[in-house]
Amino acid sequence: MTDTDGRGAPSAAASAAVPRLRLVIARLYRQLAQASGDDLNLTYAQLSALARTQEHGPLRIGELAAHEQVAAPSLTRTVAPLAAAGLVSKEPDPSDRRSWLVTITPEGAELLGRIRRERSELLARRIGRLDPGQVDTLLAALPVLEQLLTEPEPEPESEPDPRPQAPGEGA
Repeated sequence: MTDTDGRGAPSAAASAAVPRLRLVIARLYRQLAQASGDDLNLTYAQLSALARTQEHGPLRIGELAAHEQVAAPSLTRTVAPLAAAGLVSKEPDPSDRRSWLVTITPEGAELLGRIRRERSELLARRIGRLDPGQVDTLLAALPVLEQLLTEPEPEPESEPDPRPQAPGEGA
């Protein structure tokens, strides 16, 4: 079941939720980032690339870019400060010397672990102050939020070609 107006457009209720949801997500992320103050002031993109590198092991820049859903040149700019800070290493790929393999370093793994712990502790404290009904509501909302992350965008419908077709063309 979708919350649309019958033509595929979001309903008024769904549209009203958008700015509020964006604001809540942004504020929560900002508070979590402040709670885990890393001295390097890593960006969201840098932390995400660091986490993906830890999760998937040594990756070529192109593979990491695909995981992050960004272009390889953009990912190269994201990884450069991580390498300069010693959080990842970049080594030539032994199977293809034109490519680089990005690997998380022990320092990068330690920093990522600390950031995750600090953010988890903050969330746990905040959730711990909710009443049981609010916790149940939060838990019930998680699958919906997860669906927002995984649901693909529908392809835009193409408009019919307004030009007249010659006999025998088209469907």
